[in-house]
Amino acid sequence: MTLRWRGIWVGLLAVSMAYLALPSFFSDEERLRSGWIRDEGLNLGLDLQGGIHWLLRIDTNTAVRQELERVQSVLRQRLDEIDHSYVELRLLDNNELEVSDASAEVRELIAAEFESIQTARQKTTLRLVLTEEWNDSVIQRGVRQALEVLRKRVDGLGVREPVIAPQGDERILVQMPGEIDPRRARGILEDTTFLEFKLVLDVAPNEELLNAQYPEGIGEDKEIAVARNDDESVSSAYLVSKTPLLTGAMLEDARLGYDRRNRPVVFFRWNSQGTAIFREFTANHIDRQLAIIVDNDVISAPNIQSRIGRDGQIEGQFTAQEAADLSVALRSGALPIPLVIEEERSVGPALGADSIQKGVRSILIGGAAVVVFMIVYYQTSGLLAIVALLLNLIVILGLMGLAGATLTLPGIAGLVLTVGMAVDANVIIFERIREELRAGKSVRNAVQAGFRRSRLTILDANITTMIAAVVLLYYGRGPVQGFGVTLAIGIASSVFCALVVTRLLLDLVLSRGARTLRI
Repeated sequence: MTLRWRGIWVGLLAVSMAYLALPSFFSDEERLRSGWIRDEGLNLGLDLQGGIHWLLRIDTNTAVRQELERVQSVLRQRLDEIDHSYVELRLLDNNELEVSDASAEVRELIAAEFESIQTARQKTTLRLVLTEEWNDSVIQRGVRQALEVLRKRVDGLGVREPVIAPQGDERILVQMPGEIDPRRARGILEDTTFLEFKLVLDVAPNEELLNAQYPEGIGEDKEIAVARNDDESVSSAYLVSKTPLLTGAMLEDARLGYDRRNRPVVFFRWNSQGTAIFREFTANHIDRQLAIIVDNDVISAPNIQSRIGRDGQIEGQFTAQEAADLSVALRSGALPIPLVIEEERSVGPALGADSIQKGVRSILIGGAAVVVFMIVYYQTSGLLAIVALLLNLIVILGLMGLAGATLTLPGIAGLVLTVGMAVDANVIIFERIREELRAGKSVRNAVQAGFRRSRLTILDANITTMIAAVVLLYYGRGPVQGFGVTLAIGIASSVFCALVVTRLLLDLVLSRGARTLRI
């Protein structure tokens, strides 16, 4: 390629990268007002723009207990199939399942149905315990499901570039950059938001009065659910069937809306399976009450006035924000296991702005020191290297803006490191050229030989660093991953600018007939 075309291509690259980097220097409002600046730019991480950091732990005891409840349900069904309904199954507080019959027939049934469960015989009863491998698989499955639900919930809040990742075996790291209401976000993370629709069998002002109506007990197939006032006091107690008619798992969508009186409600839509069940049930239970229960609290218990199909609405004493958050939680699904917040930190925007100022200052100071050294030591060639270095920074910011990457405080450190690495490549090239000049070669031949002989050295050095950057990208989380992004893009840009841009600038100087090169 001729020198002219090389100059044109590098010039076009510089202009396009500058255009891609430009939005990163303007606020979101300024981008939207402008007709020519791109809307998407570089995102700032939690440590630069402020936000909230959580370390969550899944409730492993509840996870194991839920799995034992599943085992209990399956075993109950299998025992009933062989006419052993007299066998009692009791879930103990120490997460053991007690079986009242230790006969050989029951033991064989358990062994056939649950191959890896631990069984301990105690006279006439059996104690079933999950194995360690089974426990681990339950916890891992719970973490995966919780991650999926949390991602949907955080996306529903409109948070840009959140970090939601596993941390160890039973913990989850959540970082939300930006100005977020901590109490609202905490509620979104902690609430299991399990939605159930159950037929109301009886109602009373409180649990005591409702229980008093059934001196022999309400029965194992029924339970009491309560509705609460704003002060958490009980407003009504409902006797409902223990088995729900429908759950949130059958929801297709849930959105904030307003009723005819302009009160916030949640509009929902069932999937095909839920629609069929709901339509048949409401048609057969007109003038009966249906309790809408979220996390064991009755949100409302309307009367069924006609057959209802795919769409419905949940009314309650909601604010618009509460209805919107409930919609987000219902769309994302219920958390399979409760989460415990082990660590919570907030970073204010003022602290983030101070970090940005100090980071920019460090880049300017480090860059100024590099500029002085290169010009003093390499003179004209050093000045050309500085021009390539400036283009290198523009390319890095342009590529990060194009990718919508997140800049963190370690990422700024990566930019400072990139400045030094970019100059290091030029130092290798210039020293090679010096050696060729001392060997008596002409300036043009020395430049050609210097670039040719230094190319492999530069590539080898940067490829090894790139491997480390890729590892940080793949395994790192949050700020560590941000450092890996900046480092990876910086390495690629530095190699290009050293081998292509610096060579172009030197060739331009030599094309004007220069017989000597100050290097």
